[in-house]
Amino acid sequence: MDVRQLEYFLAVVDHGGFNRAASALYLSQPSLSQSIRSLERDLGSDLFHRIGRRAVLTDAGTALIEPARAAVRSLELARASVESVHGLRGGRVEIATMPSQSIEPLTGMIRRFTQAHPEVSVTMRAAATPEDVTRMVRTGVCELGLLASPTPVPSHHLRVHPLQGQRFVLLTPPDGPFPPGVPVRREELAGRRLVVGQRGTGMRTYIDALRAEGVGLTVAVETEHRVAILPLVLSGVGLAVVTEAWRDIAERAGARVLDLEPRAVLHIALVSRPTALTPAASVFLDCATTNATPGPGRTRMPTDRRAL
Repeated sequence: MDVRQLEYFLAVVDHGGFNRAASALYLSQPSLSQSIRSLERDLGSDLFHRIGRRAVLTDAGTALIEPARAAVRSLELARASVESVHGLRGGRVEIATMPSQSIEPLTGMIRRFTQAHPEVSVTMRAAATPEDVTRMVRTGVCELGLLASPTPVPSHHLRVHPLQGQRFVLLTPPDGPFPPGVPVRREELAGRRLVVGQRGTGMRTYIDALRAEGVGLTVAVETEHRVAILPLVLSGVGLAVVTEAWRDIAERAGARVLDLEPRAVLHIALVSRPTALTPAASVFLDCATTNATPGPGRTRMPTDRRAL
């Protein structure tokens, strides 16, 4: 068994099959299959059920994912540590991020980091919920994760780095039902039609809590596609409760952005594994947590590097 075989195995897992993995690796499909077969012989167990063109993980394959990622990450760490002796002149940082937080604060983090280290690339991987982010970091898909949670970030055997909180705001069309500049009390959403995100997200949790309290609002659209929310609001389909990360983009697009009262804040945090990070990820983390500054209406939280 060698690390390259583990990289090939993970490529099949991540790309959902041999053909797509071979394309991503610039290998022929027979060469990839031969390498996986060799790995299976070394381990004495099948890693995939071959069902037509599909590759479905066996129990042995599922058990191999996390140690395989750890082995690949360890090699990447060793290589990157040697290369960084002469300065941070290359490498890649992979970050799992939820959609709203990829607008802010992640855009600002990446801007500061790439200005200081232009030769390092950043890969953003989509995660819909806080649980998705923590799973991707815990299993080694990404070294870092950026998440938002209505409660303080839960323990998942990770290291947590709290950032500024983001308050919830209301998006309406420019001719919406509420006057500009006047905060909207949440009970005033009774009788309104709303565009909401999927369950497990902070904005959806906020709406579900209102309904549980007896605020009689109507869910007009439920969408997993966060990019659809602003166009739906502007077209008059419904209002939307989002985080302040959306404020600048929404206002430039012509939407009205109103504060909600009483104030409710979404907790934002970077998470990482408690093990050593590659130099690029370590520098990115330091840059993000040291230079982050609260934006309008945001609450600065102290940096906490305790392992959860």
